Amino acid sequence: MPDLASVRAIVYGYVQGVLFRDFTLRRARELGLAGYVRNLPSGTAVEVQAEGEREKLEKLIEQLRVGPPGAEVEKVEASWSEYSGSYTSFSIRY
Repeated sequence: MPDLASVRAIVYGYVQGVLFRDFTLRRARELGLAGYVRNLPSGTAVEVQAEGEREKLEKLIEQLRVGPPGAEVEKVEASWSEYSGSYTSFSIRY
């Protein structure tokens, strides 16, 4: 049985206005993860809440550290927790 987990990642840097949410949405869906991505009011951070197999979540975090062309990721803070099954798909929240 796969090792299921949940992670909340905050991505800091030049990450708004560079299609970061769309990039995250596509990567998460490719990995079969559920959750959401949204811009934070600060203007310099994006929040990602994702659930699924821990190995795939780790791959997503690796991709968040790079981001799409035009993004400048300064740091990614990840907080792990128990899998909740709260999400059925991955989406962008506004």
